[in-house]
Amino acid sequence: MGQKVNPVGLRVAVNHDWRSRWFSNKKQFGSLLNEDMKIRDIVKRRLESAGVSRILIERSGARVRVSIWTARPGIVIGRKGQDLERVRTELSKLTNKEVYLEIQEVRDPDVDAQLVAENIALQLTRRVSFKRAMKRAMKIAMDMGVDGIRIRATGRLGGSELARMEWYKEGRVPLQTLRAPIDYGFAESATTAGRIGIKVWICKSKDLPGRPAMRGRRSSHAVNA
Repeated sequence: MGQKVNPVGLRVAVNHDWRSRWFSNKKQFGSLLNEDMKIRDIVKRRLESAGVSRILIERSGARVRVSIWTARPGIVIGRKGQDLERVRTELSKLTNKEVYLEIQEVRDPDVDAQLVAENIALQLTRRVSFKRAMKRAMKIAMDMGVDGIRIRATGRLGGSELARMEWYKEGRVPLQTLRAPIDYGFAESATTAGRIGIKVWICKSKDLPGRPAMRGRRSSHAVNA
């Protein structure tokens, strides 16, 4: 049995922050968590063509602040802010609270793992060869200066009868090192043969931030991250 863990959840409080920031008692926790999932589903569905990378939800009293990181802020805002206002109205009806929307621009979408995965999934939906799409995404990311990238596709690749897994890697992607700044993204492509899952890992920096210099013998309480 494989022992799998989400790379983002594994690195929370190390070099990743929580994507939902609020506090509640045990009775309200489940309903608020379910509400966060519905908020993300609505934003992703309404802004499907805007290249949404991640969504941060903050709560304080009767207010909900939703921060959206997108590669195309103009599409999110729409003409005279009409599209953004529609999303805000729908979220207000869902939560019965005052909702604030904040738009953040993703400067380099070619090195954002979630956007890279969604781009590859979109190309597979348009019947582009999976090898060509994956290798092209890797080349662009490496040209942008990332330390390493790994892409994995699983499903009926190329319309084959049997599902299989194909993966490509370039550079260094130390998944076992918690202090390595690993960015992770997942997307699904709805092809005529079935769904194909795309996973992308990107190591964005060559130097591990805050890594102490190990001199001499390792102490007994040190943890090998």
